[in-house]
Amino acid sequence: MDVEQTEFPGLLVITPRVFSDERGFFKETYQQERYQSAGVGVSFVQDNASRSSAGILRGLHYQIQNPQAKLVHVVEGEILDVCVDLRKNSPMFGKSYAIRLTGENHKQLFVPAGFAHGFYVISPQVDFVYKCSDYYFPEYERTLLWNDPALEIDWPLTGEPLLSPKDREGLPLDQCEVFES
Repeated sequence: MDVEQTEFPGLLVITPRVFSDERGFFKETYQQERYQSAGVGVSFVQDNASRSSAGILRGLHYQIQNPQAKLVHVVEGEILDVCVDLRKNSPMFGKSYAIRLTGENHKQLFVPAGFAHGFYVISPQVDFVYKCSDYYFPEYERTLLWNDPALEIDWPLTGEPLLSPKDREGLPLDQCEVFES
């Protein structure tokens, strides 16, 4: 697999080896020893999957306590995946990172704890899966406002995105809780 370290400490783009022939393809989406030696040094405790339609925007979510590292990828479809570094002591604090993840490019993104995360659905439908390093605690979940101008995110919108009530009520960066260490 190829592992690319982004300019954000700990944020990795991983492209697994894909074996294709006329029958389809095979790829390994996670193997603990290999991923740990590549810099994904967390244990995962929960796997999640979601299906979303075109124009849906989910995020930008994080847990202020029991923060979650995530290993994300798209099974089918295409998204713009976005992370915002909320680690106060990071040189990239308050900056966003965006990447297109598709079922065709097979790329994965390892998002360390301390980031807000979300995505926008570009294709008619997307199946998205991710591993989490901690359990979901709704009382600790926070939402960073997806369209805060301070984040400088270039969402590829094709109209008003479809948002959940909690995503509509997200807080801008200068008002949200951040990670102090």
